[in-house]
Amino acid sequence: MIDIRAVQKSFGSLEVLKGIDITVQKGEVLSIIGASGSGKSTLLYCINGLQPIQGGSIHVDGIDVHAKSTNIDALRQKLGMVFQQWNCFPHLTVLENVALAPRVVLRKSKAEAQDLAARQLERVGLASKLNNYPSELSGGQQQRVAIARGLAMQPSYMLFDEVTSALDPELVGEVLDTMRMLAEDGMTMICVTHEIGFARDVSDRVAFFSQGIVEEIGPPEQVINAPEKERTRAFLNKVL
Repeated sequence: MIDIRAVQKSFGSLEVLKGIDITVQKGEVLSIIGASGSGKSTLLYCINGLQPIQGGSIHVDGIDVHAKSTNIDALRQKLGMVFQQWNCFPHLTVLENVALAPRVVLRKSKAEAQDLAARQLERVGLASKLNNYPSELSGGQQQRVAIARGLAMQPSYMLFDEVTSALDPELVGEVLDTMRMLAEDGMTMICVTHEIGFARDVSDRVAFFSQGIVEEIGPPEQVINAPEKERTRAFLNKVL
């Protein structure tokens, strides 16, 4: 599981996370919602060790992410992460993009890596695009390549950072459908998202972040349909 305890994160004098406590169990889907600047994406970066923390702790399967003794590269193999921008290598085909990390990081042979990549691309509905280049794909297809790239590392957890925010509205659905499929397959997921309908339909729990704290957390039918806190209600009234 991912265990987050009293996590504090500051950028200079700006305190972005003010003592976050969340535990995510294996197989759980947690969606994090809230206004821009509330600390949602920062938390994902701290979970993946991409940002240091100033207080508290984050453990992934019992391993302290921010301990000096932790092999962060090995730990990140457990944590697939998909960003807002898909960042595919333009000179590589779709298959080569997805096979690259298994070859370089997992030391798989070219044949093994490409077989793994092909299976993950089929999983996200892109089996017909293996030999295409990223420029030949739509934004939604490129984001699904990014998801396949994360899955190709065979992680225990997937972290999604507002993966639909850079997409045209008509392309959002295909990416959300892929994430729904992963949830149905039992993948443990933490999703920072502005897609409230997705959060309500797919999540086991929803956390509402406000000004660096977890204002409210619970089942989606509570947090989204019947929020207890005034800040949660005000946010949802604006976005729904």
